[in-house]
Amino acid sequence: MNFDDTLTSCILLVQFMKLQQKNKAIELRKKGKSYKEILNHVNVSKGTLSLWLRDVKLSEKQKARLYGLREKNLYKLAKNKQKQRIAQTRAIIRSAKSSIHRLTQKDLLLIGVALYWAEGDKSKKTEQVKFTNSDPQMIALIMRWFRDVCNVKEEKIRIALHIHDLHSEEKVKKFWSIVTGINLKQFHKTQIKASSIRHRRNKLYNGTCSVRINDRALFRKIRGWKLGMLDKMNISITNAPIA
Repeated sequence: MNFDDTLTSCILLVQFMKLQQKNKAIELRKKGKSYKEILNHVNVSKGTLSLWLRDVKLSEKQKARLYGLREKNLYKLAKNKQKQRIAQTRAIIRSAKSSIHRLTQKDLLLIGVALYWAEGDKSKKTEQVKFTNSDPQMIALIMRWFRDVCNVKEEKIRIALHIHDLHSEEKVKKFWSIVTGINLKQFHKTQIKASSIRHRRNKLYNGTCSVRINDRALFRKIRGWKLGMLDKMNISITNAPIA
C-alpha cells in the first residue's frame, strides 16, 4: 500500500469514527439527554454538538426534563457562587480584623474626635455636647470616649430618646440604659413619633439615642482636638472660618 492509499484509509477511518459519534449523539438526544450528558459519551466540542443536533425535535416531556435540569444546575451554580462569596468575605474581614492591634488611649482620643466630628452636635450657639445615633455599638464607643478620654462625670450625662409609637417605651429605655450604662433617672422625656405603618419592619431598631452633656468647656475642647488633628494631618481649606 502506497502513501496515498494509506492517507485515504486514515481519512475514511476518521470520517467513519466521526459519523459514529454523530449518530451516537443524535440517538442520545432523541432520548431527551442534555448536551452535558451527551458530551460524557461523545468527544466533540459543544459547538459541533449543537450543529449536529439542531434538527432533532424533543417532546414536551423531554423539554420539561431538560428545563428542570437547567434550573437545578443554575441553582447549584448560584449556591456555589454564594458560598465562594461568603468565604471570600469572611477571609477579607478576618484579615482586616487581625490588622487592628491593641488600641491606646491616644488612638481612642482620635477615634472619638473623628466620630464626634461626624455625628456630634457642632452648634456654637448652644455649645452643648450632644451625640445622636441609632447604632448601639457607636453609642457604646462614644460613651467610653466621654468617660475614659473626656473624663465626664456620670451625673452630668443625660439621655434623650426618639422612638415611634410602635416601640415599647419601657423596653427601649431599658435597652439604651444597658448600652450607655446610664441610670433611667437621667433620661429625658422620650420623644414619641406617630408611625404610618402598623408593625416594626426592623426588629433590631430601637429608636435614636442622644447623649447630652451640658459642658461648654468640653465642647470647646472637642473643637480644639479636631482642629489640632487636622493641623497635624496638614489638612486645611484656604479662607475657611474656624470650625
